[in-house]
Amino acid sequence: MAATLEQAARALSDAKNVVAVTGAGVSEESGIPTFRGDHGIWVKYPIEEFGTIDAYLNDANRVWAFWCELSELVKDCRPNPAHYALAELEGIDRMETVITQNVDNLHQEAGSTSVIEYHGNARHLVCLQCRKRAPFDLDNRTKLAPKCVECDGLLKPDVVMFGETIPNYALFEASARAQKCDVMIVVGTSAQVFPAAELPFAAKERGAFIIECNREPTDFTRLITDAFLEGPAGETLPELVTLVKAELAI
Repeated sequence: MAATLEQAARALSDAKNVVAVTGAGVSEESGIPTFRGDHGIWVKYPIEEFGTIDAYLNDANRVWAFWCELSELVKDCRPNPAHYALAELEGIDRMETVITQNVDNLHQEAGSTSVIEYHGNARHLVCLQCRKRAPFDLDNRTKLAPKCVECDGLLKPDVVMFGETIPNYALFEASARAQKCDVMIVVGTSAQVFPAAELPFAAKERGAFIIECNREPTDFTRLITDAFLEGPAGETLPELVTLVKAELAI
Protein backbone atom coordinates (compact mmCIF):
# COMPACT_ATOMS: atom_id res chain seq x y z
CA MET A 1 0.00 0.00 0.00
CA ALA A 2 2.81 2.43 0.85
CA ALA A 3 4.48 1.92 -2.53
CA THR A 4 1.15 2.37 -4.32
CA LEU A 5 0.41 5.58 -2.45
CA GLU A 6 3.85 6.93 -3.23
CA GLN A 7 3.45 6.07 -6.90
CA ALA A 8 0.11 7.88 -7.01
CA ALA A 9 1.52 10.87 -5.14
CA ARG A 10 4.39 11.20 -7.61
CA ALA A 11 1.99 11.07 -10.53
CA LEU A 12 -0.13 13.82 -8.98
CA SER A 13 2.81 16.02 -8.10
CA ASP A 14 4.06 15.84 -11.70
CA ALA A 15 0.64 16.21 -13.34
CA LYS A 16 -0.47 19.19 -15.36
CA ASN A 17 -4.19 18.35 -15.54
CA VAL A 18 -5.99 16.22 -12.94
CA VAL A 19 -9.64 15.18 -13.03
CA ALA A 20 -11.60 13.13 -10.49
CA VAL A 21 -14.62 10.95 -11.22
CA THR A 22 -16.67 10.14 -8.12
CA GLY A 23 -19.57 7.82 -7.40
CA ALA A 24 -21.80 6.82 -4.52
CA GLY A 25 -18.96 5.29 -2.53
CA VAL A 26 -17.44 8.68 -1.76
CA SER A 27 -20.65 9.86 -0.04
CA GLU A 28 -21.51 6.58 1.66
CA GLU A 29 -19.04 7.52 4.40
CA SER A 30 -21.14 10.64 5.01
CA GLY A 31 -24.15 8.46 5.81
CA ILE A 32 -25.82 8.74 2.41
CA PRO A 33 -27.15 5.35 1.31
CA THR A 34 -26.24 4.03 -2.11
CA PHE A 35 -28.92 3.37 -4.70
CA ARG A 36 -27.56 0.02 -5.89
CA GLY A 37 -26.39 -3.13 -4.11
CA ASP A 38 -28.00 -5.52 -1.65
CA HIS A 39 -28.95 -2.71 0.72
CA GLY A 40 -29.39 0.04 -1.84
CA ILE A 41 -32.37 2.36 -2.07
CA TRP A 42 -33.72 0.61 -5.17
CA VAL A 43 -34.22 -2.60 -3.14
CA LYS A 44 -36.90 -0.96 -0.98
CA TYR A 45 -38.09 1.44 -3.67
CA PRO A 46 -38.08 -0.30 -7.07
CA ILE A 47 -36.66 1.79 -9.90
CA GLU A 48 -39.68 1.31 -12.15
CA GLU A 49 -41.98 2.69 -9.43
CA PHE A 50 -39.87 5.53 -8.03
CA GLY A 51 -36.84 6.14 -10.22
CA THR A 52 -38.13 6.80 -13.73
CA ILE A 53 -39.45 9.93 -15.34
CA ASP A 54 -42.49 7.95 -16.49
CA ALA A 55 -43.27 7.02 -12.88
CA TYR A 56 -43.08 10.70 -11.93
CA LEU A 57 -45.32 11.79 -14.75
CA ASN A 58 -47.83 9.00 -14.03
CA ASP A 59 -48.03 9.55 -10.25
CA ALA A 60 -46.03 12.65 -9.34
CA ASN A 61 -47.37 12.87 -5.80
CA ARG A 62 -46.25 9.33 -4.90
CA VAL A 63 -42.76 9.78 -6.32
CA TRP A 64 -42.52 13.28 -4.80
CA ALA A 65 -43.19 11.75 -1.36
CA PHE A 66 -40.31 9.32 -1.95
CA TRP A 67 -37.90 12.15 -2.79
CA CYS A 68 -39.05 14.14 0.24
CA GLU A 69 -38.45 11.12 2.48
CA LEU A 70 -35.00 10.58 0.96
CA SER A 71 -34.09 14.25 1.28
CA GLU A 72 -35.19 14.29 4.91
CA LEU A 73 -33.01 11.24 5.54
CA VAL A 74 -29.85 12.88 4.20
CA LYS A 75 -30.42 16.57 4.97
CA ASP A 76 -27.99 16.55 7.92
CA CYS A 77 -25.24 14.65 6.09
CA ARG A 78 -22.00 16.54 5.71
CA PRO A 79 -18.84 16.14 3.62
CA ASN A 80 -16.37 13.55 4.83
CA PRO A 81 -12.54 13.54 4.63
CA ALA A 82 -12.63 12.24 1.04
CA HIS A 83 -14.63 15.26 -0.13
CA TYR A 84 -12.29 17.60 1.72
CA ALA A 85 -9.21 15.85 0.32
CA LEU A 86 -10.38 16.42 -3.26
CA ALA A 87 -11.11 20.06 -2.45
CA GLU A 88 -7.64 20.39 -0.93
CA LEU A 89 -6.09 19.03 -4.12
CA GLU A 90 -7.85 21.83 -5.99
CA GLY A 91 -6.54 24.30 -3.44
CA ILE A 92 -2.92 23.26 -4.11
CA ASP A 93 -3.49 23.33 -7.88
CA ARG A 94 -3.53 19.54 -8.26
CA MET A 95 -7.18 19.23 -9.36
CA GLU A 96 -8.88 20.79 -12.37
CA THR A 97 -12.40 19.50 -11.83
CA VAL A 98 -14.52 16.86 -10.13
CA ILE A 99 -16.99 14.95 -12.28
CA THR A 100 -19.53 13.43 -9.94
CA GLN A 101 -22.38 10.97 -10.40
CA ASN A 102 -23.71 12.01 -7.00
CA VAL A 103 -26.57 14.48 -6.54
CA ASP A 104 -25.88 15.44 -2.91
CA ASN A 105 -23.90 18.71 -3.35
CA LEU A 106 -21.24 17.53 -0.86
CA HIS A 107 -18.26 18.27 -3.11
CA GLN A 108 -19.34 21.90 -3.26
CA GLU A 109 -19.92 22.01 0.50
CA ALA A 110 -16.39 20.69 1.02
CA GLY A 111 -14.96 23.52 -1.06
CA SER A 112 -14.58 22.15 -4.57
CA THR A 113 -15.41 24.99 -6.96
CA SER A 114 -15.21 23.15 -10.30
CA VAL A 115 -17.80 20.37 -10.18
CA ILE A 116 -19.56 18.78 -13.15
CA GLU A 117 -22.78 17.15 -11.94
CA TYR A 118 -23.42 14.23 -14.26
CA HIS A 119 -26.78 13.33 -12.75
CA GLY A 120 -27.97 16.69 -11.48
CA ASN A 121 -28.40 18.08 -7.96
CA ALA A 122 -31.11 16.98 -5.52
CA ARG A 123 -30.87 20.28 -3.64
CA HIS A 124 -32.77 21.93 -6.51
CA LEU A 125 -36.04 21.53 -8.39
CA VAL A 126 -36.60 22.10 -12.10
CA CYS A 127 -39.77 22.85 -14.03
CA LEU A 128 -40.55 20.26 -16.69
CA GLN A 129 -42.19 22.96 -18.81
CA CYS A 130 -40.10 26.15 -18.68
CA ARG A 131 -36.91 24.58 -17.11
CA LYS A 132 -36.74 27.24 -14.38
CA ARG A 133 -34.78 26.00 -11.34
CA ALA A 134 -35.64 26.61 -7.70
CA PRO A 135 -34.20 25.48 -4.35
CA PHE A 136 -35.60 22.27 -2.83
CA ASP A 137 -36.70 23.80 0.48
CA LEU A 138 -37.24 20.91 2.88
CA ASP A 139 -38.56 23.17 5.64
CA ASN A 140 -41.35 24.50 3.43
CA ARG A 141 -42.01 21.58 1.10
CA THR A 142 -45.52 20.73 0.02
CA LYS A 143 -47.18 17.35 0.48
CA LEU A 144 -48.11 17.27 -3.19
CA ALA A 145 -45.74 17.61 -6.12
CA PRO A 146 -45.12 21.35 -6.48
CA LYS A 147 -45.89 23.61 -9.42
CA CYS A 148 -43.74 26.30 -11.01
CA VAL A 149 -44.50 29.86 -9.89
CA GLU A 150 -43.69 31.12 -13.39
CA CYS A 151 -45.74 28.85 -15.66
CA ASP A 152 -47.63 26.44 -13.34
CA GLY A 153 -45.70 23.52 -14.85
CA LEU A 154 -44.81 20.44 -12.79
CA LEU A 155 -41.61 20.70 -10.75
CA LYS A 156 -39.37 17.70 -10.12
CA PRO A 157 -36.08 17.17 -8.30
CA ASP A 158 -33.31 18.38 -10.62
CA VAL A 159 -31.80 14.92 -10.96
CA VAL A 160 -31.53 12.66 -13.98
CA MET A 161 -34.20 10.02 -13.58
CA PHE A 162 -34.19 6.82 -15.59
CA GLY A 163 -35.58 7.60 -19.01
CA GLU A 164 -34.03 11.08 -19.03
CA THR A 165 -30.81 12.06 -20.76
CA ILE A 166 -27.63 13.38 -19.19
CA PRO A 167 -27.57 17.20 -19.54
CA ASN A 168 -25.65 18.13 -22.68
CA TYR A 169 -23.27 20.41 -20.81
CA ALA A 170 -22.33 17.71 -18.31
CA LEU A 171 -22.03 15.04 -21.00
CA PHE A 172 -19.78 16.97 -23.34
CA GLU A 173 -17.77 18.89 -20.75
CA ALA A 174 -17.03 15.72 -18.77
CA SER A 175 -15.91 13.93 -21.93
CA ALA A 176 -13.66 16.83 -22.92
CA ARG A 177 -12.08 17.01 -19.45
CA ALA A 178 -11.51 13.23 -19.39
CA GLN A 179 -9.71 13.32 -22.71
CA LYS A 180 -7.45 16.23 -21.70
CA CYS A 181 -6.31 15.04 -18.27
CA ASP A 182 -2.99 13.35 -17.63
CA VAL A 183 -4.08 11.93 -14.26
CA MET A 184 -7.58 10.75 -13.33
CA ILE A 185 -8.64 9.83 -9.79
CA VAL A 186 -11.57 7.40 -9.73
CA VAL A 187 -13.32 7.35 -6.35
CA GLY A 188 -16.18 5.24 -5.04
CA THR A 189 -17.58 4.04 -8.33
CA SER A 190 -17.84 0.47 -9.55
CA ALA A 191 -17.61 0.82 -13.34
CA GLN A 192 -21.22 -0.31 -13.70
CA VAL A 193 -23.12 2.90 -14.49
CA PHE A 194 -22.79 4.17 -18.05
CA PRO A 195 -22.03 6.53 -19.69
CA ALA A 196 -20.07 7.82 -16.66
CA ALA A 197 -18.09 4.56 -16.50
CA GLU A 198 -16.70 5.33 -19.95
CA LEU A 199 -14.80 8.39 -18.72
CA PRO A 200 -11.82 6.58 -17.12
CA PHE A 201 -11.45 4.42 -20.23
CA ALA A 202 -11.45 7.54 -22.41
CA ALA A 203 -8.77 9.09 -20.19
CA LYS A 204 -6.65 5.94 -20.30
CA GLU A 205 -6.86 5.81 -24.09
CA ARG A 206 -5.28 9.28 -24.17
CA GLY A 207 -2.46 8.16 -21.90
CA ALA A 208 -3.72 9.30 -18.48
CA PHE A 209 -2.42 7.73 -15.27
CA ILE A 210 -5.41 6.20 -13.43
CA ILE A 211 -5.57 6.28 -9.63
CA GLU A 212 -8.46 4.25 -8.23
CA CYS A 213 -9.78 4.60 -4.67
CA ASN A 214 -12.29 1.86 -3.88
CA ARG A 215 -13.07 -0.56 -1.08
CA GLU A 216 -12.61 -3.53 -3.41
CA PRO A 217 -11.34 -4.17 -6.94
CA THR A 218 -13.55 -3.31 -9.92
CA ASP A 219 -13.38 -3.71 -13.67
CA PHE A 220 -11.30 -0.54 -13.65
CA THR A 221 -8.74 -2.26 -11.42
CA ARG A 222 -8.31 -5.16 -13.78
CA LEU A 223 -8.32 -3.22 -17.04
CA ILE A 224 -6.91 0.29 -16.66
CA THR A 225 -5.92 1.21 -13.08
CA ASP A 226 -2.28 2.17 -12.53
CA ALA A 227 -2.42 2.73 -8.77
CA PHE A 228 -5.12 1.03 -6.69
CA LEU A 229 -5.74 2.51 -3.23
CA GLU A 230 -7.87 -0.09 -1.51
CA GLY A 231 -10.03 0.97 1.42
CA PRO A 232 -12.41 3.75 2.43
CA ALA A 233 -11.74 6.91 0.40
CA GLY A 234 -12.05 8.92 3.61
CA GLU A 235 -8.80 7.25 4.69
CA THR A 236 -6.85 6.75 1.47
CA LEU A 237 -7.42 10.17 -0.11
CA PRO A 238 -6.21 12.22 2.90
CA GLU A 239 -3.10 10.01 3.04
CA LEU A 240 -2.55 10.65 -0.65
CA VAL A 241 -2.90 14.41 -0.22
CA THR A 242 -0.36 14.36 2.61
CA LEU A 243 2.17 12.61 0.39
CA VAL A 244 1.47 14.96 -2.55
CA LYS A 245 2.10 17.99 -0.32
CA ALA A 246 5.36 16.38 0.83
CA GLU A 247 6.38 15.83 -2.82
CA LEU A 248 5.64 19.48 -3.56
CA ALA A 249 7.27 20.65 -0.32
CA ILE A 250 4.10 22.47 0.73
